[in-house]
Amino acid sequence: MSRWAAVGPVMIFAVVALAFGFALRLDPHKLPSMLIDKPPPRFSLPPVEGTSAPLDSSKLQGQVMLLNIYASWCPGCRLEHPTLMRIAREKVVPLYGLNWKDKPGQGGRWLRQYQNPYIAVGDDPSGRAGIEMGVTGVPETFVIDTAGRIRYRHAGPVTEEVWQEVFVPLLASLGVKS
Repeated sequence: MSRWAAVGPVMIFAVVALAFGFALRLDPHKLPSMLIDKPPPRFSLPPVEGTSAPLDSSKLQGQVMLLNIYASWCPGCRLEHPTLMRIAREKVVPLYGLNWKDKPGQGGRWLRQYQNPYIAVGDDPSGRAGIEMGVTGVPETFVIDTAGRIRYRHAGPVTEEVWQEVFVPLLASLGVKS
């Protein structure tokens, strides 16, 4: 048996282990977005059942705001909901919602059960609007500036810790006092 036949598998294993090691150090919450510094794609969504205001991309400008993507089947959405309710109650920043890939009526039932923090919330059962925004899963939250440009994308729940460490400084840099 040649020396390369014995060393080859060890070298392949080392390369694969190194690749996995680098991948484990990546932060899944810091997913890049092709839409940073661009406006959200155009969409017009009907309101979620039980809410009165539809969601239209033309509403996403004029002031700094958050667009939160949620679904009734999402465990992380339940985790972040108390933080979103506090943000809405304290009127820190306008909060809009997009109900992504839910069965008919589920998004509205979820909001009735847990309360609705959103000014307007659109129903996106096909997921098309979310996909055009680059949504890979829920929850995701976008920070949109006064010019209607996406400034930040957060993948994962907006917990109090994330709010304080990530969103408060970012919003302050955009002129929002919290």
